Amino acid sequence: MIPVPSNVRVWLAVGRTDMRRGMNGLALQVQETLKRDPHAGDLFVFRGRSGDMIKIIWHDGLGMSLYAKRLEKGRFIWPSPADGVVAISPAQLAYMLDGIDWRSPRHTFRPKSAG
Repeated sequence: MIPVPSNVRVWLAVGRTDMRRGMNGLALQVQETLKRDPHAGDLFVFRGRSGDMIKIIWHDGLGMSLYAKRLEKGRFIWPSPADGVVAISPAQLAYMLDGIDWRSPRHTFRPKSAG
């Protein structure tokens, strides 16, 4: 898992992205399409056409990192393409990476109180 600082901004590039792109192609997409600086320390998340794979690029001050994850079952929850770019919190990103609906997470288990 990426050691994400709590104050980092996470941007979802809504729509479909060609998952054959590497970090240079995705950084170029951040500059041209999202109009943001890929070297600013923010995380940029991209989803593929089928919806079961995401890629994240992040510049930590030392270099660019590329993280990819594919779900074995299901799809990543993604905003509609009309939104352009969407900012989410690092906690919502953690939900997304676990395959949980980050828009309205629900606890499915509550431990019984002790004693």
